Amino acid sequence: MVKVRIPTPLRPMTGGKSEVETQASDIQAMIESLNGQFPGLKSRICDDAGEIRRFVNIYLNEEDIRFMKGKDTPLKDGDQISIVPAIAGGAEESVPRVRATASTVIGDGCVKYDSRAGWCYENQQ
Repeated sequence: MVKVRIPTPLRPMTGGKSEVETQASDIQAMIESLNGQFPGLKSRICDDAGEIRRFVNIYLNEEDIRFMKGKDTPLKDGDQISIVPAIAGGAEESVPRVRATASTVIGDGCVKYDSRAGWCYENQQ
């Protein structure tokens, strides 16, 4: 079994669970297995072509799978996977300009749903 950390925006799909376990041989099988347990989860992680969305980062034991074998990265019992949505922010023209950078959101809370991105996110002041 592998442990999968679920980000706050996806927790409503897992019944509020922040961590779930599944049996899988690689990342692709893990996504399919999770989708079997929690229908619709795959569409939040993968696009229509089945590729991991570019704003979704998946880490295996704290290593980014993009620098491993991507969806084909093998898994073994005891591995820990983190699914982390990356979000970019910015400022309105009427507000003093601040440097906006992409950041990873791990905190709790869901204030706004972006249907284009398929994620909930919060606006932190």
